[in-house]
Formats: sequence, C-alpha cells, structure tokens
Amino acid sequence: MKIAIGNDHAGTEYKNELIVLLKSLGHTVTNHGTDTNDSMDYPDTIHPVAKQVDKQQVDLGIIICGSGNGANMTANKHTGVRSALCWNEEIASLARKHNNANILSIPARFVSLEEAKKMTLTFIETPFEGGRHQKRIDKIPNCS
Repeated sequence: MKIAIGNDHAGTEYKNELIVLLKSLGHTVTNHGTDTNDSMDYPDTIHPVAKQVDKQQVDLGIIICGSGNGANMTANKHTGVRSALCWNEEIASLARKHNNANILSIPARFVSLEEAKKMTLTFIETPFEGGRHQKRIDKIPNCS
C-alpha cells in the first residue's frame, strides 16, 4: 500500500515511529512532514498529503499535529479527501467502515504513541463496508 504522511512540529516523533512501523509491514511511505521539533505551519505539510490522496497517487494518508484539528481541517479542504480525526481504535475503525475515510488525523498531544500505532494499523487494515454508507458519502461534496 502507498501511504503519504505529514506532520507539524508536535507530531515529528509519532511520524518517525509510524514510518518505521509501516515500512516494516512492506508499505511505501512518502514523508511530507517536518523532521524537526521547530515550530512550523501545519498546512505546509498537510496539503501535500491531501493532494496525493485527492489525486489517488497514494492509497491513504496519515496526518499528525498537536490536537489533530488543524491538520484535519486543512486536509478536508480537498474535494476527494475524507479525513477523520481519531482518538482511539474504535473511531479509526468506524471512520474506515462507515465513512470510507482516506486520511487518518492523529492528535499527538492527546493520544499515546502506542494508541497512535494501534489506530494506524486499524485504519489501514479496515475495509469500507459500502452499502448504505455509500449514498451518504456521495452527498459529502455537495455544498449547494
């Protein structure tokens, strides 16, 4: 699977650990995130992830910032993106099953690294259920 990942300064440690985990499982990972803990603007690293997901150049994306909110809001500005802010494995699973989320947003300051790893694995391994959920997803881009 091809996965794009991006982070701000609050998510550097988590991003590095998730890259190791994903690569150990045979996934290809494109790193758009910062590699330092120096303060930076999260849209600069989140938009490239969302663009790759939107253009279907990657299968899924993972974004990480302090609260997960700013990254999530930024990613969801892209029409083909359904980014989900997740706090535990159950939410990550439901985001995939019911919402066909294609980006996982992780709040690094509010979940442990172990929880972030569990959410990531759940997110990439859980398939979309389709069926009754598809018609709802089809309505998401309709802003009129």
